[in-house]
Amino acid sequence: MGADSPQRFIVVEGPIGVGKTRLARQMAGALSADLLLEEPEKNPFLERFYREPAVAALPAQLSFLFQRAQQLAGLRQQDLFAPVRVADYLFEKDRLFAQVTLDEAEFALYEQVAARIAVDAPRPDLVIYLQAPVDVLLDRIARRGIAAERRIEAAYLEKLNQAYARFFHDYDAAPLLIVNAATIDPLDRPGDFSDLMGAVQRMKRGRLYYNPLRHEAL
Repeated sequence: MGADSPQRFIVVEGPIGVGKTRLARQMAGALSADLLLEEPEKNPFLERFYREPAVAALPAQLSFLFQRAQQLAGLRQQDLFAPVRVADYLFEKDRLFAQVTLDEAEFALYEQVAARIAVDAPRPDLVIYLQAPVDVLLDRIARRGIAAERRIEAAYLEKLNQAYARFFHDYDAAPLLIVNAATIDPLDRPGDFSDLMGAVQRMKRGRLYYNPLRHEAL
C-alpha cells in the first residue's frame, strides 16, 4: 500500500491514551504518507480544563474546533492527486467531546458556533477505531508522562469510551476497522504492526473487528 493505494486518507481514532497518535505516526512512515495530527499543546485552555473542567470546558472545546476546522479545510482545497495522508482524528470527534464535556447551555452555544463554521471535511477512505478499557488508558497516560494529563480521572475516560462506542455503533461514512488496542503493541512489536497493516490492506468496505492474540516475545 502506498502511492497507488485507494486508501488515500486514513484516520486513526479512539479515546485519550489509546495510542492513536503513535500508530498514525508509524503508519505514515510505513506508507510514506503525509501526517495530519491534532496539536493539543497549542490549545491554551487544555491544561486549565484538566484542572478546572467546569470553568475551561467551553473555551478548550472551541479552541479545538477552530484548530481542526482550519486543518481540514486546507485539505479540501488541494487536488485529487494529493499524497496518501494519515490523521489521528476525525472532525466529528469535536462534537463527540463537546457532548461529554459541556453542560446543556454551553453545548447549545457550541452548536451555534460549529454551524457557522460549516467545515466540509474530507471523507476518509478508512477509519481505524482503537478501543481499550479504562485501566489500560490510565496506565498508558501515566507512562507517557504529560504533566497536564495527570489530572485525568477514570470517570472522564469511561464517559469518553461510552461516547466513542455510541458514535461508532452507527458510523457508516467510511470503512471501519475496530481494533482491540489493549492486546497489541504495534510500535514496539513488529509482528503486531505487520498483522495490523495486513488487516488494513484487506479492508475494502463495511466494518471489521480486529481482536488479535498478543504476540509473545521470543
